[in-house]
Amino acid sequence: MVRASDEASRDAAGQPGSVASALEALVREAIAGQGGWLAFDRFMALALYAPGLGYYASGRQLFGAMPSTGSDFVTAPEMSPLFGRALAAQVAQALAASGSTRVMEFGAGSGALAASLLAELGEAVSEYLIVDLSGTLRQRQQARLAALGSRVRWLDALPGSFDGVVLGNEVLDAMPVQLLHFDGGQWFERGVALAGERFVFADRPTALRPPVDAAFVPGTVTEIHPQAEAFVRTVAGLLTRGVAIFIDYGFPEAEYYLPQRHGGTLMCHRAHRADADPLVEVGAKDITAHVDFTGIALAGQDAGLEVIGYTSQARFLLNCGLLAMLDGATPAQRAMVQKLVNEHEMGELFKVIAFARGVAFEPLGFAQGDRTHRL
Repeated sequence: MVRASDEASRDAAGQPGSVASALEALVREAIAGQGGWLAFDRFMALALYAPGLGYYASGRQLFGAMPSTGSDFVTAPEMSPLFGRALAAQVAQALAASGSTRVMEFGAGSGALAASLLAELGEAVSEYLIVDLSGTLRQRQQARLAALGSRVRWLDALPGSFDGVVLGNEVLDAMPVQLLHFDGGQWFERGVALAGERFVFADRPTALRPPVDAAFVPGTVTEIHPQAEAFVRTVAGLLTRGVAIFIDYGFPEAEYYLPQRHGGTLMCHRAHRADADPLVEVGAKDITAHVDFTGIALAGQDAGLEVIGYTSQARFLLNCGLLAMLDGATPAQRAMVQKLVNEHEMGELFKVIAFARGVAFEPLGFAQGDRTHRL
């Protein structure tokens, strides 16, 4: 492939070239092992999660408000602690309905959301469990949450069952996706091959299809999400009683697979800049895709969960009392909250979906503006 610059390699590895070169070699080996063609979801998994080498395992400073911090992007919990405070209102209601004092968070990032929730919920949470594939991020979470003692635990394996509240903020978008390409006559699965030293896209005929029969235009590239849907089924399998809440950017399938969205949603992030080429600077930048929330909802339902709400992040946070929390806030704090709820920022693009098993209550986060009927 086109090698990352020395700066990119140093950012990702701590010393010039070592991690970047090792990750490239690992990907080349995987391509060779698959006969010269590697499905994109496998490529994405290596680029993001290869132990000690992938983007989330390389020790980079991923989260931060500005590029000057050395970060690549910012998530809502880092933007404002009021995000966690508002979410805590919904978590508290769900815990009360389930009769539990336990929370499990997947992909806890910097630990900012856990810190905000635990500060707000206090003794309502006796045990906060974290599941994170990144050993580096786990270390940062442990440092940030050390003062909370044994209330916070990190899991190396999923429990057989769980009662309480399951959370995932910007988890689904980072799960590997399969790429599909339509040439006007047939569908192909898009994978990764080698052209000399470069990684390049290569297509193979496939029986895979998008979940809708739309008027796709020739040249369309889009994604399907079997791994995210399998993850939701896994969560459903362990949730014996309680609520699962996922927050992420995406659309229902009727919007996701619009013919006008012919380029798909795959995107990379580095130094707070976005680009659409995952085949360069592999391991030095994030790779994401928007979430098909209809597919997520169906996966949960098929696994025995009930969809109890789906709405925009803005509506959810406002329903949870965000405005009242602004009393006494500084102008800078108010500006950050505006980013969470404004339509042209995170307010509309980000959605919240909630599932339940064995509990019956009216979730306050979806009291107004629920869009479940649009899934």
